[in-house]
Amino acid sequence: MGKRLKLLLLKSRGFTLLELLIVMIIIGLLAALIGPKMIGRVGESRQTVAKQQVEGFSSALEMYKLDTAKYPAQEQGLEALVSQPQGVVNWKGPYLKKKFVPKDPWGNNYIYTCPGQNGDYDIVSYGADGNAGGEGEDKDVLSWE
Repeated sequence: MGKRLKLLLLKSRGFTLLELLIVMIIIGLLAALIGPKMIGRVGESRQTVAKQQVEGFSSALEMYKLDTAKYPAQEQGLEALVSQPQGVVNWKGPYLKKKFVPKDPWGNNYIYTCPGQNGDYDIVSYGADGNAGGEGEDKDVLSWE
């Protein structure tokens, strides 16, 4: 009985090539099914991050206006939220948590216009393609929507 147990243990020590191939095929199928869905979520999450950043800029701009009685001039841009522009009194910033103006999730600068065409100011990110318009990940993120 001892020899049989030893023989059984020796045979069941490793995996056969066939078992390894089956596991690799299963992993490949899972990656093929789940991968594209996950990649689509990355685009959606970037759009969400851009919307949240624009909302954060809007809140910071309102605080800036409460302190200085006006929004930053277009020439001053969003940088006025992190460093005091020359000649501006009652600036009590920085108005953003981070001490810099973040770029949009695609690595581009947000476009700040004051006065805006759609409100007191406009903030725009042109999405993944960097051009006006678009669908999906290329869709513009706008402060007035």
